[in-house]
Amino acid sequence: MARVPLDLLAMAGAILYWGILGLLVTIVCGTLSFILPRGAGERLGRQIHHYIFHFFVMYLKATGLLRVDLSELGKLGHVSTPVIVAPNHASLWDAVFIIARLPQAICVMKNSILRNPFLGGGSRLSGYIPNGATSRMVRDAAAALRRGGQLLLFPEGTRTLPTERWINSLKGGCALIAIRAKVPVYPVFIRSNSRFLQKGWPLWKPPIFPIEIAVSVGEPLLPDENESASAFTNRLQQVYEQELAKFHPLRRQTGV
Repeated sequence: MARVPLDLLAMAGAILYWGILGLLVTIVCGTLSFILPRGAGERLGRQIHHYIFHFFVMYLKATGLLRVDLSELGKLGHVSTPVIVAPNHASLWDAVFIIARLPQAICVMKNSILRNPFLGGGSRLSGYIPNGATSRMVRDAAAALRRGGQLLLFPEGTRTLPTERWINSLKGGCALIAIRAKVPVYPVFIRSNSRFLQKGWPLWKPPIFPIEIAVSVGEPLLPDENESASAFTNRLQQVYEQELAKFHPLRRQTGV
């Protein structure tokens, strides 16, 4: 109990960090999106997001709110060819941890985030892709991959439901993009001792600190020749369920 006031103070600092930097980035990046050439703007926007998220994670670790090891993501930093980085979506802030280690990640995100005053300007400058109409999302994502890069996509389409044991049923978008762009999918497995910011978690409800998170990277999966999107999605589903079901200190607990 002695550290609770310090934890709440540190959490208030984290919220302030997002509020100030979020608005600043939206103003600056929103302006730059009308000035810079597309390619240069996208590279700058992604780099800005990377540094903001990187320092945010450092702050959380320094204040003792978070214990996380992201070193496994270094494997992806050495991949020079276009790939899809596909984590399970346990919590609202999952993308922060991935982008904190991948300086040029291209994120697929909800349309509403592109209109968000704290995230919209930077997301538009970075060339992030809205997940609206499936056909357009697949086309835009495949085109982005052909230009080179690492596409960050949550194959569940939304955060894992509290009622699901390991993971939601995967959507078909990840498979469709992989087949169209002919690129491998790297499954990323996120585990935590907390359901903080999971689906249905009230934003005003503080968790028990420190939050522990483990991130690991699986072997790449490439669609077989003539493999359907449905078959590839089922293959991905089995990989996630088998890995997340393995014994681990941070394995998902029912009802926690």
